[in-house]
Amino acid sequence: MALFDDTEMFTRGGSERRTFDLPDMNLMLYEGFVPKEEADHYYTTLLHATPWQQYQMPMYDKIVTAPRMIAWYGEQGLAGEDALPWTPELTSLREKVEEETGIAFNAVLLNLYRNGSDSVAWHSDNEHRTGKNPSIASVTFGQTRPFRFRHKIKKEVPQLEILLHHGALLLISGTTNTFWEHQIPKSAKQLLPRINLTFRTLKPIQNQKDLGVERQTWQ
Repeated sequence: MALFDDTEMFTRGGSERRTFDLPDMNLMLYEGFVPKEEADHYYTTLLHATPWQQYQMPMYDKIVTAPRMIAWYGEQGLAGEDALPWTPELTSLREKVEEETGIAFNAVLLNLYRNGSDSVAWHSDNEHRTGKNPSIASVTFGQTRPFRFRHKIKKEVPQLEILLHHGALLLISGTTNTFWEHQIPKSAKQLLPRINLTFRTLKPIQNQKDLGVERQTWQ
């Protein structure tokens, strides 16, 4: 069965880079970063072999179940006691991302968007464990979903929408996380699952406050 043949990158071959000329933004999009056959393998393996979990998150004055599922992997002592150990597939992907970006990552958060009802609201990632202006490498497998950005301060700057295709890598760095929020909106369409991996570089855990921050603020 052919999976997610909705981008010409797979027929042209190779990886195509694109940057975005907007204030306070440093984004690099690598279309076709993971070749089609490999992307299909990662998608199928991660979808069925990952121990996906639901989690609770604060919203206004109550606690709600997040509209997606997650799995958290990383080095013990850095990512927390509940982080799972690296699998061969995730290690391979991390090495591929590190080779391309020149950045060392020690943790990865996996998000599963099961259908169009799963989403993530406007937010910017908490810098408590990553430090100011973190570099985050986001790899997508599965259903194409729009990834939207809006400037926190300069309301006259237009919103940006990027379609994240199967096998794409989006590198978010510089002041992007400081000045921009992002979201993945809900959709009324019937959509197949999308898996998103966000590779991060964490500082060592200093106290109990550090534990649990990831699930509540990194999406």
